Amino acid sequence: MSTHTEAEIASQPECWRRAVAMVSAEAPGSALPGPGERVAVVGCGTSWYIAQAYAALRERAGHGETDAFAASEVPTGRRYDRVLALTRSGTTTEVLSLLRAVRADGGTATTVITADPTSPVVELADRAIVLDFADESSVVQTRFATAQLALLRTHLGEDLSAAIRDAEQALREPLPDAAVRAEQVTFLGRGWTCGLASEAALKMREASRSWTEAYPAMEYRHGPISIAGPGRVTWMLGEAPGGLATEVERAGGTFLASAADPLAELVRVHRVAVARAHAHGLDPDHPLHLTRSVILSP
Repeated sequence: MSTHTEAEIASQPECWRRAVAMVSAEAPGSALPGPGERVAVVGCGTSWYIAQAYAALRERAGHGETDAFAASEVPTGRRYDRVLALTRSGTTTEVLSLLRAVRADGGTATTVITADPTSPVVELADRAIVLDFADESSVVQTRFATAQLALLRTHLGEDLSAAIRDAEQALREPLPDAAVRAEQVTFLGRGWTCGLASEAALKMREASRSWTEAYPAMEYRHGPISIAGPGRVTWMLGEAPGGLATEVERAGGTFLASAADPLAELVRVHRVAVARAHAHGLDPDHPLHLTRSVILSP
């Protein structure tokens, strides 16, 4: 039986098209960071990893200094032109606390990207971008996370046509059996895909309670490669450093990489996470110890 999570994973290409269309229609307008602004991008869990990816992409595009923080770890006393908060539910305690503090301090513009136009975060931010079409029933985030990154990449001037085609292909093609059956999976990234690697590892842990790790690809040789071996997979998101695949294979491990857009490769990771959940008798719609939003008691 298909789960909510599987249906939401399958809807990602269409959600990306809608996110791209929002930018084409100039719907986000001046709510999103403009060139030259000094920006802090914040979130929790998945949203923090998407923030990391966007921060690297924005700086690479030459749009200005961009820092990514877990919402609970934003340094005090550091000045920004804008705080961009990413939160699917709009109810996450740490994000709400940060926006209240920024408002009280004054002088910094705030924008939130959320799925719920009625959530409290909308009232706390100066501007809100609502991706209600990408909201999810599932606890485990898939389409909302990738839709907001599709929106942000398009706003930076990227053409996501190829990425959308790659995502459609990732939904059709057979899953890599080695990843579905692996004892352990390590995800690697470079630049903006370091955030995606961390998000891929989180999806595996959330949906299937898998033993996963994530590292910048060049750092993998500096110790973590010791975990490579038979029954273990090293999965690269983006272009791999020269010689790394050979080193992993020499250790007896399996190295996976793809020429697809890394965001589309994350879609394939989503499918593997669900397949692993089913293989272990787990329900990906109801991951253990998790809720859709983390709301802390006072």
